[in-house]
Amino acid sequence: MQKFKIPRSHTGYFTEQQLMLATDQEKVLPFIQQTFSREHFANQIELKEKTFGLQQRAVLKMYWEELYSGKKQSFSVQSNIDRIGQSNCYTITTGHQLNVFTGPVFMIYKILHVVRLCEELSKEYPDELFVPIFWMATEDHDYQEISSVELFGRDLKWETTQTGAVGRFETVGIEELKEEIRTSFSRVDTTQIDAFLSSYSGSTLTEATFSMIHELFSAYGLLCIDGDHPSLKKQFIPILEKELKEEFSYKAVLKINESLIHEGWKTQATPREVNLFYLTHNSRERILKIEDGFYIEGVGQRTLNEMLEEVNAHPERFSPNVILRPVYQEVLLPNVCYVGGAGEISYWLQLKGVFDQASIPYPMIQVRTSLLLIDSSTSKKMNKYGVALEQMFQDVHRLKEQYLASEASDDVNFSQIDEHLEHLRTSITAHVLACDEGLSGYAEAEGVRLEKAIQNIKDKITKTVKQRHDTALRAIEQIHERVLPKNSMQERTVSMFSLSPDGDLDGFIERIYWSIDPFDPDFVVLRS
Repeated sequence: MQKFKIPRSHTGYFTEQQLMLATDQEKVLPFIQQTFSREHFANQIELKEKTFGLQQRAVLKMYWEELYSGKKQSFSVQSNIDRIGQSNCYTITTGHQLNVFTGPVFMIYKILHVVRLCEELSKEYPDELFVPIFWMATEDHDYQEISSVELFGRDLKWETTQTGAVGRFETVGIEELKEEIRTSFSRVDTTQIDAFLSSYSGSTLTEATFSMIHELFSAYGLLCIDGDHPSLKKQFIPILEKELKEEFSYKAVLKINESLIHEGWKTQATPREVNLFYLTHNSRERILKIEDGFYIEGVGQRTLNEMLEEVNAHPERFSPNVILRPVYQEVLLPNVCYVGGAGEISYWLQLKGVFDQASIPYPMIQVRTSLLLIDSSTSKKMNKYGVALEQMFQDVHRLKEQYLASEASDDVNFSQIDEHLEHLRTSITAHVLACDEGLSGYAEAEGVRLEKAIQNIKDKITKTVKQRHDTALRAIEQIHERVLPKNSMQERTVSMFSLSPDGDLDGFIERIYWSIDPFDPDFVVLRS
């Protein structure tokens, strides 16, 4: 495949704020620790070194040894588990919801971006160790967002009535989706598809997702982490207590929001007085602040002392929302950079004050690489019908107009007819008014009638021309749908299965791996 690069601004799919976060973070320096750059990793490492000790590393190492104990180990994974206990080891993290069977393909891009970033940093800082981390959003409770996967234009949906944190969902009914995926690849070698589907197993969605990610990325040394774990939640107790006592994150975000809005930037996340949920087996309910303490739907009222006692006895029952989840991540990990999507990274601008209040270093933030894959069939059609790469992000109707203007310009060019029509209307009106000024209304009405008659002729000609070029116009529609399915970015719509119709998942992942330059913010196009 050939690799092309397009400035993100040329795609039309990123806001000004998202473009700034990808290419020019200097503009938001007051809202972050420091801008993303090779050189600034030295500063970030120094900050993290001062606040992340060997005891925290020991907790992580023990957690990962337990998590991976039942898995077939790769040398890279085991090496990274061992490295995490060393004082010169740091992490680069990305995270994602537990979309069934990976969901849209950009999750794959996220993971490979942090893998490549760790490799590049290892060259830049040979005395330090860097480990790629995937944070599984096991405590998220938005089932609808994670319940389906696209497969060759069809949406396969996992139906379940379970509620609460999706990571705790039992995987009942998943086998039916597996069979649909397997059947869709019946005409190619399904060795890798079968291995993938076999790996997607476990009693809960967390277990299935972890096994799947390990199957796909263990060779790259990726470590997964599940925040919904008692030993990890214990590390978060001081922040949980501070939140319940002081509502510190709410106040910090409100203050930052005022500054962001004043500077003309948008805010995405809405803070609450208490930015925590209460977790049970099948529910994740907001902890609401009331006059005499707190209220939790389905649980009832609690005093501050009762909540603090429960935090210390059962920290696993408390779940951070979007405001505190990044802080929880940075408490647990020796992390120096978080990588996310353009929209996702935007809400990190609201969080610097929360990190400061919690005395936790705010990491560098980076917008992940965005990619578009154009298969050989689509590429041939583009060449045949003269559709240039730079045109691909336009509306499909505009693409058709450009094609007709290029291939049938004489047939659909009505400029001379329009000019003659205007001259005729003016001439007729002048003659009628010269005869009788009282006929002005009649002259105007006849002029409109004449214009409609000519327009009917033009429409007929245009329709005939389009029919003559019907094959080409249908091909342009197919090109556009393949590149921008449902008028959305390909990476946010299709799954890796649709981009690997030959069943070669490993080959697909390797192609993406080699195409990512983690220090280049441009949009990447891979074209066969």
